Amino acid sequence: MSLREQGLPRAGLVDAYAPRPPDGLSTIIQFVDKTLVIAELEARKLRHDPTEVIMRAIQPVLWLLVFGEVFSRTHAVPTGGLPYLDFMAPGILAQSVLFIAIFYGIAVIWERDLGIVHKFLASPTPRAALVLGKALSASLRSLSQMLIIYALAWLLGVDLSWNPVALAGVLCVVILGAALFSTLSLIIASVVKTRERFMGIGQVLTMPLFFASNAIYPAAMMPPWLQAVARVNPLTYEVDALRALMLSGGVSAFGLGADFTVLLVAVAIMVVIGGKLYPRVAT
Repeated sequence: MSLREQGLPRAGLVDAYAPRPPDGLSTIIQFVDKTLVIAELEARKLRHDPTEVIMRAIQPVLWLLVFGEVFSRTHAVPTGGLPYLDFMAPGILAQSVLFIAIFYGIAVIWERDLGIVHKFLASPTPRAALVLGKALSASLRSLSQMLIIYALAWLLGVDLSWNPVALAGVLCVVILGAALFSTLSLIIASVVKTRERFMGIGQVLTMPLFFASNAIYPAAMMPPWLQAVARVNPLTYEVDALRALMLSGGVSAFGLGADFTVLLVAVAIMVVIGGKLYPRVAT
């Protein structure tokens, strides 16, 4: 029996069996699922090569043991009544997250040379999910540094806060900081496309970001022009939030709401830009 004989219009039958576009919730679920898949693939690399975690821990350990101990004795930095090691520990955690994340883009260039980027781009995974997944994997690497710095700070007598809510807040800040700077790193890799140029730009960026922040000295000590730079430096807000959450009785200079807002907005902007530029890695 034909469609006409059944009284069914052809267009109506086609519409009835046509695939429906996913609704908003399904789209979000698919995006999150693909993001986590990419993050899990990246995390396997860390599990297979844990020596990187140990090597990355050397620098923050030296900063706390040498720089921190020396300046604690000189009392040269006004810290508002905090022992200098207490003041410095959150800044060194932020520094460790920055140094891990800002060089993460080099892995993207290696993946391009191995043909992995082309496979990712040929998949139906949204570009933003690829970028966010890689950002989350950088966060996993940073969490290992967080454990090491917490252990060392405790051994050095830093008055840490063990409140579960504060620890959860530190965890969120570390994840956001790593996601922000690793995505910035991916954007740089998408633009420069060569390992040599990437390493040069990465080294140039890390020092200004670190020293133009409140990581190892208060912003009040800076000249006015550097204070203005620190105000727009997202690392400043990451350190401010860590200092309020890590330390017993810690206080945020800007307010935790402002700190988290700056970090969230910065991550969102970087993920959008990274998603647009990521295909350029393969060209």
